[in-house]
Amino acid sequence: MVELARTPVVLEVPATVQALGDIAAFVLRLAGRAGLDNRASYRLRLAVDELATNIVMHGYRGGDGRITVRGRSGPGGVQIAIEDSAPAFDPVAGRLPPCPGVPPQDRRIGGLGIHLALTSVDEFAYAHRNGRNISTLTVKAEGTDPCPPRP
Repeated sequence: MVELARTPVVLEVPATVQALGDIAAFVLRLAGRAGLDNRASYRLRLAVDELATNIVMHGYRGGDGRITVRGRSGPGGVQIAIEDSAPAFDPVAGRLPPCPGVPPQDRRIGGLGIHLALTSVDEFAYAHRNGRNISTLTVKAEGTDPCPPRP
């Protein structure tokens, strides 16, 4: 169990490409407070950025909308909940893993970003409640790095 602050810090932004930088800065501040190392901070930022970008580009499809990011940090790690009111989309449902033996030009388009996001965090959960998508990501301070550096 990751030890986290009880009260989340909240950021609410318009669902625009311009707001993605604000979300990334928010996530990196929480990672810094939790003492995550550079690799863990990057993994968390990558996952949040991918999910937030998908909300902007595919969820709201360029229309008006808001993204709420709730973050809790502590010595055990960081937990981020990304909420939106775009049509329901469970990133895990129907997700196909990339095909390592298939050349990139022969792979189907789409899905690789979601795969990277979900495999770069220690825990992921999705819920759809009260008309809102809620994706919760956790990176532990002492988590397992799914992409350890090469020797």
